[in-house]
Amino acid sequence: MKKLAITSLPINSVIAERWSCRAYDVNKKVTREQIISICEAGRWAPSCNGDEPWRFIVWDKFHNKELFDKAYNCVGEWNQRWVKNVPVLLVACADTKFRRNGEPNYWRQFDTGAASMNIYLQAVTLGLMAHPFAGFDRDKIRMEFNIPEQFDIMAMIAIGYQAEADVLDDEKQRANELKERERKPIGTEFFDSEWENAIMQF
Repeated sequence: MKKLAITSLPINSVIAERWSCRAYDVNKKVTREQIISICEAGRWAPSCNGDEPWRFIVWDKFHNKELFDKAYNCVGEWNQRWVKNVPVLLVACADTKFRRNGEPNYWRQFDTGAASMNIYLQAVTLGLMAHPFAGFDRDKIRMEFNIPEQFDIMAMIAIGYQAEADVLDDEKQRANELKERERKPIGTEFFDSEWENAIMQF
């Protein structure tokens, strides 16, 4: 099922095709080559002073089910209802300090978001879907996987092949899967020269 972004002017087709599905094929694995390709895309994101503050832990259900299950058990109950079918999970973390001098890195979250977006788009390029989500226990995942306090734990990302919506047991999740995509009008969030002066299409 494709849900292309409806835009006032054309945009890159990979961006238009990207959306956060919850219906995943439980039996179809993501290859190691695909996983490394996705990591490479994240690796080449822009960052302040080239510091690359992002760190990602990748769990592949078909590669190491024990550790995948450990990560899955950090996911919130509502998200577990659909994440149970996902073959690959990631957690995105951001280093609070610059590697070069140990000073605070105030752009770490911005940069880690850029790396994450590269990951989503590369997944789409490979015929996969990627769904970032916040419904997980940050303290538990930090403890279970020994993530140092120096790193902000930002989000988890589910990656896999899309399935039909009827694989979702939860009625609300199934309805969300089928509904049309929505975004606020462009001028709501993009301003022309001054704050809240809506940018308009020529």
